[in-house]
Parts: sequence; structure tokens; C-alpha cells
Amino acid sequence: MPHLEQFVPPPDTSVEGVLSRMRALDAALPPRDGIAVFNRVYLAVTREVDRHIDTGRFPDARAAVTLDVRFAERYLAAVEAATADLRPPACWRPLFQLRRHPGVRPLQFALAGINAHIGHDLVLAVVDACQSLGCEPADLEDEFDRVGEVLVALEERIREELMPGPDLLQIADPLTHLLGSWSLERAREATWSAARALWALRRLPDVAGEFADRLDAAVGFAGRMLLTPMADWPGGAVVPRP
Repeated sequence: MPHLEQFVPPPDTSVEGVLSRMRALDAALPPRDGIAVFNRVYLAVTREVDRHIDTGRFPDARAAVTLDVRFAERYLAAVEAATADLRPPACWRPLFQLRRHPGVRPLQFALAGINAHIGHDLVLAVVDACQSLGCEPADLEDEFDRVGEVLVALEERIREELMPGPDLLQIADPLTHLLGSWSLERAREATWSAARALWALRRLPDVAGEFADRLDAAVGFAGRMLLTPMADWPGGAVVPRP
């Protein structure tokens, strides 16, 4: 069973560093690739968080940068693992496996990526940041909440941009039902509870490892449901470049 320290990815040095890597992915991937769809969403989120940090919207800028970078590094490490033909975390595997499926809509790709990143990566990123900063999860709660506010606002915009129009409502009804069963607010609440639990288990590495593995598998199962192929329809939006 892996120890908690083994979950920590190599740290990047700055928000600009992870932004640069996401921009490179954006330039390299085909626009309708499922990873490209999520990457554009996440690039917009990270830029917005960076603007909030620069304008003093976070009470503790150092803590916000540490959490943001550790969070992004989890996603980028998953992409690098898949690129190297290694196994990414279970939460990311459905998106990598179905990223080119013609029956999966852009909104599904976007939300499946958000599900993996919030439900699994953010849990470990909170622990990573606490280890780096020498603090408790409670000390990061303000930063966690403010990042969540950015995500909620962006998720609303994504749903508006990528949901099909009224003329396609009948065809899209199964998609509306499927995506309506997933909530970012509930995911954030579960993430915060899981992060606190994993931090409390840090002196029991075997138990912490098992907890993280179970979380990874459960988030991956939810992601696979979000990526259920739907009946095709003409057109289909692509997340605009931020």
C-alpha cells in the first residue's frame, strides 16, 4: 500500500509555470479531443484564480498560490502519465479512454474532467499544500472556498455555452438528465470532508493509502457515468478558447 508521501507530485514553481504547460497542451491537441475540452476549461479557471491572487482577493496569497499550483500539478501529472503510456489515476482513465468517442458531447468531457479534478485531485492537493506550508486544512479553508467560487461561476458558463439549443432539446433530454445528477457544490463539500479525513490519517500511511485508492476508484466510476455516449446530433459546440 503506498504511503501518503508517494501521492505528492513534483512541485511546479509558479502559477505561470502551470499556465504555460496548459497553453502548450491547448496548442497541441485537436479542439474536439476530450482532454482539449477540459484543458480549455481549466486554463480559464487557472487564469481567473491567478487574477484573483494578483488583485488581492485571497487573504493569504502564498497559501493560494501553493494550493493552486499543487492542484494543477495533479492534472498535468495525469496527462504526462497517459502520454508516456503509464496508467493515470483511476479518476482520469474514463476521460482518457473516451476522449475521441463521437457519441460523447463536449459538455460531458468538461464535467468529467471537473469531476476527476475536484473529486480526487483537490483532496490530495489540500494535503499537499498543508505539507508544503506546515499548516492544517482549516488554515486553507478560505482559499479552498474562493477557488470553489471561481469554479462554480465557470461551470455555470460552461453549461450555458455547451448545452444544446431548444431545437435539440428532445434529443438532448438523456444528457440533461445525466448531467443534472452531478453537482459541483456537492462535489466540493465531499472534497473538503475527504481532505480533512486524509489529513487526519497522515500518521497511518497504509490506511491513508487505502482511503486515497478508494476515493480515486469512486470518482473514476462517477466519471465513467458522466461520459455515457449519447445519441449524436448535428453540430455540437466546442469550448471557446479563453
